[in-house]
Amino acid sequence: MAIVLDKSHRWRVVAAHAFLIALVCVVIFPFLMILSISLRPGNFAAGSLIPDQISLEHWKLALGFSYVDADGRTVNPPFPVLLWLWNSVKVATLSALLMVLLSTTAAYAFARMKFRGKSQALSALMLIQMFPAVLALVAIYAIFDRIGNVFPLFGIDSHASLLLAYAGGIGLHVWTIKGYFDTIPAEIEEAAKVDGASPWQAFRLVLLPMAVPILMVVFLLAFIGAIIEYPVASVLLSEERRLTLAVGSRLFLYEQRYLWGDFAAAAILSGLPITAVFILAQKWMVSGLTAGGIKG
Repeated sequence: MAIVLDKSHRWRVVAAHAFLIALVCVVIFPFLMILSISLRPGNFAAGSLIPDQISLEHWKLALGFSYVDADGRTVNPPFPVLLWLWNSVKVATLSALLMVLLSTTAAYAFARMKFRGKSQALSALMLIQMFPAVLALVAIYAIFDRIGNVFPLFGIDSHASLLLAYAGGIGLHVWTIKGYFDTIPAEIEEAAKVDGASPWQAFRLVLLPMAVPILMVVFLLAFIGAIIEYPVASVLLSEERRLTLAVGSRLFLYEQRYLWGDFAAAAILSGLPITAVFILAQKWMVSGLTAGGIKG
């Protein structure tokens, strides 16, 4: 049966498509500009979107290769970009796994158990998350400086201390996972216990498989947050070989010389891990976000 549409409906469709196209252009334009800067010879931020001459010199330096410039000089990579990228991926992956582990167990306790001070603890978690991490930089530095005097592994300039600092930001994730657990009937776990499962088996074999979408959402959010995080990492890390890519990239922009081309190539490399994780988790991301939006 043919559907008759009025003119106003067609105009709304056209307007919606125009808005979406404009939105995509606004989002993609900064990326195209950064890509253009990374492909121009020299380190210049100004210029046309389409470079007159394509050069891979910045990408060679970012990937750890030397090149010979127009004067015949060999230019070596100024900074270990790939090592910084590896540090970022390592810290982000481990911190995301740690945050999922801690927030899942904490959310299970808040969702399924009854204990004194439960509502107050939940309110405190939400209240703490309202303060930006920048306000705690002095406290974070002082704490890990003291701990490092006793346990050097968790002192200043250590990736382990950075993982612990990131693990302190699980409050919002606890709320997110708890809201999802609340929508899963507790009777399902009770039925498993009646069939002989222990509380741990009911949690691991019954509840967790049903909560995989929201766990993947939390993992991806924690991974992205750790990859792009700068203030805490800049305070705790100082040795060049231990820096993450977000912190190390600032070295390209010192006052005497701005290496915009090298900086742009490193910036694009920093987005590759996030893109890879998003593609791998896309199946669970879609279902987790839609289910969370409906159930939460």
